[in-house]
Amino acid sequence: MKERLAKFIADSGYASRRKAEDLILSGAVVVNGTPVVTPVFFVDEDDDIYIDGAKIQKPDDIKLYMFHKPINTMTTTFDPMGRRTIYDVLDKKYANLRYIGRLDFKTSGLLLLTNNGNFARKMSLPQNHIPRTYIATVNSFSEKGLDIARRGVTIDGIKYRPMDIKVIDKNNLRVTVTEGKKNEIRIVFKFIKSPIVGLHRIQYGQIKLNNLGVGKIIEIDKKTIDGIVKNL
Repeated sequence: MKERLAKFIADSGYASRRKAEDLILSGAVVVNGTPVVTPVFFVDEDDDIYIDGAKIQKPDDIKLYMFHKPINTMTTTFDPMGRRTIYDVLDKKYANLRYIGRLDFKTSGLLLLTNNGNFARKMSLPQNHIPRTYIATVNSFSEKGLDIARRGVTIDGIKYRPMDIKVIDKNNLRVTVTEGKKNEIRIVFKFIKSPIVGLHRIQYGQIKLNNLGVGKIIEIDKKTIDGIVKNL
């Protein structure tokens, strides 16, 4: 079945769809020996697709990796402000992996990476209700404020789903969300007057960070991947 060239490139794990479109427009993509410079171009598995001399193919199997993102790194392939990205931390052999969701610059912990763009998209969709669990550090909190977050709240016209919050001690909370809106924990906790001073993700779906060292990456076993795919 034919599909847009940019989507084919994104699903291969080579680049995001937006980046793929930029590559096409720049003339870097060659299909069956001919440069393609329009995103409105359709291909399938039988076409020979090259980017800067490298052949692009969809992966036969989904690969999934667990990475311990350090604090003060950007979840992106390029930061216009010149800040350090996760790909500056990772070995170059992982450069073509796609991240699943994002962790902001100041958030550390579990970040999933994959070779399959479609799998990454499904793992990030809010409607799939995949839980993400964090340790949130605050200077103080009130039970009244936590109850607001637990019920769900609308802030500046944006609705945030109820959060599962468990108190660890006077400064640390275990917070689980299922939506993945940008900066949702930081926004909600600021609203309840308990601004976040530290945020660390420890679990995404069934995958737990456990004791994986900062900056380290490991591959997830196929049985676990198959179980995830089955439930998406």
